[in-house]
Amino acid sequence: MNPLSGVLGEAWKIYRSYAAHLLSIAFVIYLVAAIITALLSLAGVFGSLLGTIVELVAAFLVQAALVKAIQDVRDGRVDLNLGETVSAAMPYILPVAGASILAGIAITIGLILIIVPGLILITIWAVIVPAIVIERSGALASFGRSRELVRGHGWQVFGTLVLVFLILIVVDIVIGLILLALPLALRTGISSVVSGTLVAPFLAAVVTLIYYRLVDAHSGAGPADAYGQPGGPPGQPGSYGQPPGQPGGTPGQPGGYGQPPGQPGGDPGGGNPGGTTPPDYRGGGSPPA
Repeated sequence: MNPLSGVLGEAWKIYRSYAAHLLSIAFVIYLVAAIITALLSLAGVFGSLLGTIVELVAAFLVQAALVKAIQDVRDGRVDLNLGETVSAAMPYILPVAGASILAGIAITIGLILIIVPGLILITIWAVIVPAIVIERSGALASFGRSRELVRGHGWQVFGTLVLVFLILIVVDIVIGLILLALPLALRTGISSVVSGTLVAPFLAAVVTLIYYRLVDAHSGAGPADAYGQPGGPPGQPGSYGQPPGQPGGTPGQPGGYGQPPGQPGGDPGGGNPGGTTPPDYRGGGSPPA
């Protein structure tokens, strides 16, 4: 059975249900970055270079913040507001940036050389950002973890990414047509903010849900419903955001969302069994059975 069946529909459902929250996260970060970049561009070439760095940092922060936001809303409610979500994502900017830059370089080389290697790398590294933000994997360890999760489901992941890519192309074309009447400089700035705001949350939802589906598939969990878990209301056994077969709870408590299947809550990073980031969830270890 395809573990990614219906993942786009689930991502769209989350996107619609939490649109105000998700869009505001992306919009605020992109808008602040755009304003800073515009001001820096007044300083000439050096300012423009700094502006490019600001835009890159903003992009990495958006990735981390939206993955954290999707992780947050999987229990059926928004527990972290905009500021709290961004603050929770801040510690992951450097590993997300490092992993994204390395992946981008390797994928670009692969696409230029023979194309196929680049497509393979896009597929096997599809969930490096969720691995960093959710499992707290390091930048390098996230590559092995992503490859481990994708193993055995490569075609399904690739097919899903192709569909997402086609959707994003259509959205960009529509936005470009709507803004066509504006001057080029203004159109470029507005387009980047609007496009990023509308597209980034959906892309983050898809990638994060792919990650959770693959974790479930490797741990032997059953088919997920539209909320990502076997049926049941939030906070009930098998409900949205809860590990299959575990009772509802808060983070760090037995059965709380965000815990690996079969592990009770515990002290993150400590030596207690059942911590939210057990060693076997890092550096390519296998998820608990």
